[in-house]
Amino acid sequence: GFVVGHAGLYQALAMFAVAYFIIGMTVLSVCAIATNGALDAGGAYYMISRALGPEFGGSIGIMFFLANVCGSALYVLGLVEAVVDSFGIPPGQKVGAGVHVLPQSYWYELLYGTVLLALCLLVCLVGASIYAKATFLIFLIVAGVLGTILVSFFATQPIGVPIRLPYFNGSETENGSFTGFSLATLRDNLGGGYGVDYTTGQMMSFSSVFAVMFNGCTGIMAGSNMSGDLKRPSYSIPRGTISAVLFTYLVYNLLAFLMCATCSRTLLQKDYGFLRDISIFPPLVTVGIYAATLSAAMSNLIGASRILYALARDDLFGRALVLAKKTSASGNPVMAVILSWLVVQLVLFSGKLNTIAGVVTTFFLLVYATVNLACLALEWASAPNFRPTFRYFTWHTCLLGIAGCCVMMFLISPVSASASLGFLLLLLLALHYLSPSSTWGYISQALIFHQVRKYLLMLDVRKDHVKFWRPQMLLMVQNPRGSARLIDFVNDLKKSGLYVLGHVELQDLDTLPSDPLQPQQDSWLSLVDKLNVKAFVSLTLAPSVRHGVRQLLFTSGLGGMRPNTLVLGFYDDAAPQDGLARHPAFTSAREEVPLGFPPLRAPAAPKLLSAREYVGIVADALKMLRNVLLARQLESLDKAWELRRAASPPPAIHVWPVNLLRPDSARYADTCSLFLLQMACVLNMARAWRRAHLRLFLCVEAGAMPHAQEEKLRQLLKDLRIQAQIQLVPWDAVTRLHWQTPRGPPGGPAPIGAAEEEEEGSVNYPANATQVSDEYVCAANKLVLEQSPTPAVRFLYLPRPPADTSLYPLYLHQLELLTRGLGPTVLVHGVSAVTSTQL
Repeated sequence: GFVVGHAGLYQALAMFAVAYFIIGMTVLSVCAIATNGALDAGGAYYMISRALGPEFGGSIGIMFFLANVCGSALYVLGLVEAVVDSFGIPPGQKVGAGVHVLPQSYWYELLYGTVLLALCLLVCLVGASIYAKATFLIFLIVAGVLGTILVSFFATQPIGVPIRLPYFNGSETENGSFTGFSLATLRDNLGGGYGVDYTTGQMMSFSSVFAVMFNGCTGIMAGSNMSGDLKRPSYSIPRGTISAVLFTYLVYNLLAFLMCATCSRTLLQKDYGFLRDISIFPPLVTVGIYAATLSAAMSNLIGASRILYALARDDLFGRALVLAKKTSASGNPVMAVILSWLVVQLVLFSGKLNTIAGVVTTFFLLVYATVNLACLALEWASAPNFRPTFRYFTWHTCLLGIAGCCVMMFLISPVSASASLGFLLLLLLALHYLSPSSTWGYISQALIFHQVRKYLLMLDVRKDHVKFWRPQMLLMVQNPRGSARLIDFVNDLKKSGLYVLGHVELQDLDTLPSDPLQPQQDSWLSLVDKLNVKAFVSLTLAPSVRHGVRQLLFTSGLGGMRPNTLVLGFYDDAAPQDGLARHPAFTSAREEVPLGFPPLRAPAAPKLLSAREYVGIVADALKMLRNVLLARQLESLDKAWELRRAASPPPAIHVWPVNLLRPDSARYADTCSLFLLQMACVLNMARAWRRAHLRLFLCVEAGAMPHAQEEKLRQLLKDLRIQAQIQLVPWDAVTRLHWQTPRGPPGGPAPIGAAEEEEEGSVNYPANATQVSDEYVCAANKLVLEQSPTPAVRFLYLPRPPADTSLYPLYLHQLELLTRGLGPTVLVHGVSAVTSTQL
């Protein structure tokens, strides 16, 4: 009567259609989730938490608990209004007559509500079985009342109904009328005629009437809320819920038409209990109203208690809900029922039904939207284990349900909707950072997998362009205890590219009962989390380190995301230091160094690979067209101190883009030099290194027009958009040592680096070019070392290993001499074009 009296038949039918469209879409989602596995206590909370994870589940669980609490209070207040309307002393009279004996005031009505709520509490404390029997009895009563009302519309003769309304300190009487079936009455009630709600004194509108009406449709979750008490929830919930929705929708539409065709608008708007006046047996209508509202109040109270119990059992809020875990001997969560009752009692202080209707509706719509979101996420994730036996839904129905809920939330009350979403966001953030991790499975992981697979297939390596090149690193780590700072440094070098931590375990799977790498995986992933690096982990078994690195270079990555750069620690005799023990991530009182990694190698213990094998790894990578970086003494790099010190000048990055081991081929524009420049620039672009200055060293000889070379290099840097300071370094004294070195024997081994020049086809040098001496290399090392101020890190040109494998130890020896005592140094060799001057 309230709905059709204010909104008229057309708008009332539209309200029912909108409400049941939203409810229908949500019911399809509920049925799909309910038939996809075993349901436990908690209803919608259980569905959402197991689908979307603890953050969404916990926050929506609290919202749904509050919605049921407010809904219970709403129905109790509605029952109080019905009781007072039937037995209350009329306004303006001090003493009632006949059955009108109940005083009317805010405090008296609060007392009546408290007594009625206590009755609901007693039923819920006994348990779900007595509640089920009580609700079935109430259902029979309501069905009988509904039948008499339908008969009354046809059997009752037209009558006038006096309506007594409160008016200041007295009362005002108006006359409504029951006309019987009348075309004139139907025409008068077709359009809207919003007036003042006589219980609150507020002007009604479409949104406020819809908010009150929608609360009569929220019982669809009553069955799912009892999921923990049902014998076969996956069978009962779909059938019971769909039947209830169809039945109530037909009844509401039928009643709306009958009322509009037989009752005047005055009667509908100003006497919400008019059905009693036109009934063929008025007391039965009163009993039906009491029974229906009492049943709804109990349903919401027991639903709230089950949600609270499920939240407490999942420990999402820690000790805050520990009381709600207590149950009776029969398993009834009595403390959850009592706590829910207390909260409902607090809500009763609001006093009027229509005051809290908007808030309750907003909460329910938010919960319904999230149920649809959970089903949508499961459908979009396309997980093989999402196989609901209820198949009458698609992602379109889920999306329509979400859109309908969100639109109606803001139409009903933008303030309540915004406040509810803000509260939900706060709960999400709190649970994300404070709740313990769960073993329920996260739908976000399934969705991410689905999207990543799709976009990886779209990432076509044939469309790669140098303009969009980025470093994709494979860092080989023998023991993370000795490589913590190197791992962090390479993380700064990756420039949003792929970063893989590789490790080779020297074992034979044929001799082992199971894969030894699986137990280590968690330790490596925990390391990545603690060091806060954006890296993947790739472990392999191999008979030798060289074979293992080959495997990782061939197999790491996927599609267009494969490592293009191999990073190795330097091969020297320095004793390894435990960097994890000194790393800030592991030095706090609450953290412990991971025990999954073995102790570091003792200084006197043999190494896992030989010098020849180490250089072979470098040669293999270059043959596979991978760039190579060799990092020496990076564990001595204290990045935090280097980059935060207030001394002037700011920290520097020294770049030597010339092959110091081949002074006769000194060039600044070959592929390797440009790659070296690019890597130094990438490091400088990292957020932590932006204060550092690039310093580029140009080695010049007397009479070689140094200023022309400098200008040419400056123009190159300008074209490449690299900000760097150029410093001229005379090195005649160093190159003189090279030319004075005795020539090698005819037909002897080719000089180190000669094969590189021949393969790249840039310049052909005579086969009898002299081999560099240790004296020359030490002089080159001293030249690099003398450049001040001391930089945070140096980038040097890495020559290609010689083609003759017998020269591998000599090659490594010269690299060791060249970088001895330089501090943190990165030797770089690039094989691919990585710079572009195009737009």
